[in-house]
Amino acid sequence: MSTPEPADRVLSRASLAEGNPTAWFDELYTAAARGEAEVPWTRGKPQADLVTWAAEHPGEGRRALVVGSALGDDSELLAAAGWAVTGFDVAPTAVEAARARFPESAVDYVVADLLKPPGEWHQAFDLVVEIMNIQAMPRDFRPAALTSLAGFLAPGGTALVSEVAEESTDVETWVSPPWPFSRAEIESIAQDGVRLVSLGTVRDGARHWATFTR
Repeated sequence: MSTPEPADRVLSRASLAEGNPTAWFDELYTAAARGEAEVPWTRGKPQADLVTWAAEHPGEGRRALVVGSALGDDSELLAAAGWAVTGFDVAPTAVEAARARFPESAVDYVVADLLKPPGEWHQAFDLVVEIMNIQAMPRDFRPAALTSLAGFLAPGGTALVSEVAEESTDVETWVSPPWPFSRAEIESIAQDGVRLVSLGTVRDGARHWATFTR
């Protein structure tokens, strides 16, 4: 008997066939809420590299935006470190779940689409965090997503970006999602006044870790 294909791959393939790169996220969270699927990127705790960064960078009331906030772990970490956090996800089910997990939270959890973000978010955040979300989009959709990401960053702010590193994977046998990121794709976030500060890897070279500023 063959092993069933993971739900994220099945749903993402169907969503992309319909020309919609993000619809499958809410479908996956909804299926998970019914106990019919697993959301592979939910950890139940903040991302470890972000934990290290946040310990050294208190927010002091400055504004932070978490891209693809999922069930809220990274957003809550930053809020606890003193950032005024907005966490957004394209999946309404994920936003509802985050609010339910943290009913007393100071985080503003909202539904929004990275490909069509609210206009008032333009250059509005002192910290922008994108960890392993855009990698769930095929390359055809990434330029628009990366332009949105760069556009969120306020003058003098910091953007943190981490994705699976293409250079550490065998792309010939890789099964997606996610679709790994090349170094050049990460560097392309430096646009419209945004500049690259540092770009390295973590997890023994498995993931890019980059910082940007404007």
